[in-house]
Amino acid sequence: MRYARIETEDGSQYVAVEDRGGVAFATAILAPPEEDLTVTSYPGKFAERPLNDCTLLAPVRPSKIVCIGRNYREHAAEFGNDPPKEPLLFLKAPSALLAPGEKIVLPPQSRRVDYEAELGVVIGRTCSQLADNADVRPYIRGYVCVNDVTARDLQKSDGQWSRAKGFDTFCPVGPWVTDEVDPAEGLNVATHVNGELKQHGNTRDLIFDVPKLIRYISQAMTLFPGDLIPTGTPAGVSPIADGDVVRVSVDGCGILENAVISGRKSI
Repeated sequence: MRYARIETEDGSQYVAVEDRGGVAFATAILAPPEEDLTVTSYPGKFAERPLNDCTLLAPVRPSKIVCIGRNYREHAAEFGNDPPKEPLLFLKAPSALLAPGEKIVLPPQSRRVDYEAELGVVIGRTCSQLADNADVRPYIRGYVCVNDVTARDLQKSDGQWSRAKGFDTFCPVGPWVTDEVDPAEGLNVATHVNGELKQHGNTRDLIFDVPKLIRYISQAMTLFPGDLIPTGTPAGVSPIADGDVVRVSVDGCGILENAVISGRKSI
């Protein structure tokens, strides 16, 4: 199943997403997945419509966003870092969430802001203290495109990553969540800026795969339904500028597109 979250006359609603001749359609209202693990149809009238005709919202409302740093060897190398021996965790503020089509705002505090295309994992069931051999599939609701926008200069100067990763608009997510893909089979992860391919990787190259990440995180903190785990970015990150259009794609997860505007004060 694929689902998105849209704005309607009755407020935000989750909707099923289905293919209609190569076009994604919103086809039915769904119960909120944070409340209903089965994501079943919700009673009520809904006229099918192309997803592009809907006002999309971020399809996740996590209690926390648990990110993974340096989870592709080539990305670690491009900044002169060794691959980590264990997953490198950091938290991104839920207030950084940004819907598809909304604008990434470059903050005045930073002189270099980078895109980072990532596969995101959405948690479907509460999990804590999973064993090293536990089957994580029952805890996964689905997968989604994420752009882990980063103020690279502040990441270096601060010595920790909360501010650099946590600005408002720094976590675009969408357009939909899907359980119809399998990262173990190899999903292409890419970024285009103004139509030019800038970044490309594949989930087969993750240093720590999705099962390892969920087990590892659960041994430190409880994961709740709706929590989001961006799994790391491939090599090829670079700065974005006012007026750019950034498109993040993951096989089967659609295309996440956001324009960039400057929030910097003129000097």
